[in-house]
Amino acid sequence: LVISVISLVGVLYLANPGRLYQALRLADSRLVLLAVALGLLWLVVRAQAWRPLLRTQAGDSQVIFTVNEGYLLNNVLPFRLGEIARAFLLSLKTNLSFWQIIPTIIVERILDLAFAAGMLLFTLPYVVGASWARQAALGSAAVVLAGLLALFLLARNRRWALAQYEKLGQRWPAIQKFGGHSVESLFNGLAILTDGRLFLWAVFWILLNWLIALFQYYLILRAFIPEGQWLWAAFTLSAAALGVAAPSSPGAVGVYELVVVGALALFGIPAAMALAFALTAHLSQYLLVGVLGAIGLARDGQSLIGLYDRVRRISQSSDSSEPNIHGS
Repeated sequence: LVISVISLVGVLYLANPGRLYQALRLADSRLVLLAVALGLLWLVVRAQAWRPLLRTQAGDSQVIFTVNEGYLLNNVLPFRLGEIARAFLLSLKTNLSFWQIIPTIIVERILDLAFAAGMLLFTLPYVVGASWARQAALGSAAVVLAGLLALFLLARNRRWALAQYEKLGQRWPAIQKFGGHSVESLFNGLAILTDGRLFLWAVFWILLNWLIALFQYYLILRAFIPEGQWLWAAFTLSAAALGVAAPSSPGAVGVYELVVVGALALFGIPAAMALAFALTAHLSQYLLVGVLGAIGLARDGQSLIGLYDRVRRISQSSDSSEPNIHGS
């Protein structure tokens, strides 16, 4: 909260409220509305990207609403509990267990990081013109790919990995108590990495998802800055995707705006215009996710407070058996 408040105050100070209002007033509303429509398409495609990782064991509507429920909860709950809530809610609607779903979310996030690092890799040298930029981006991409490779090796050799875990559990019972039966489900959930067809489908949908996001950013950028370029949108998108990993309030309020303003400042964009762009992009995402997420929670008969309590208990659980996530 402190980081978010400092970021928000700082960016508002740089932007000047009067100039910010002028930038918002002069924006091309047609491009903004088109970008909002693309945001809706982005959410649908994002759900399609998750389905192959779930081995298509969940229906389209189930996945679409669950994705938005998770994003809504990320926007209002601390510690990004929306990801845990997403696994919990989908486990109530399908035959998949909570610990089978969690690895699919991890893989999805790693693929996102890979695409963000890749976009940064291709844009950063053109932005700063420094020799170290490409090496830094390559290093980031290498770390992400190494993580993905490690998960693939675990999935390919999950029986061996589980046997090693059980040996460690016999030597140190606290390890067995902490993981319990959930570790086996976790390894089984990673098996999607060994299914080349489904994994490639997931990569295709996530690539399409990023292209839609890039087009959306470009439209909003042109709404405020008619001379905006694809390079500016691509660099800002990748910077925002990586920057919101910093500690912040729910929804990355303040941090997201500061990252976007900082990214666009490298192209000489005034802070007021950059902040107008950031607020529009952020607010449109909030509205779309809020509406679809609220509809999903209503369909599932869930309340925000009750769901927060149950998800918090799941995240803190260290029992020797899986949490009772199917209880009333």
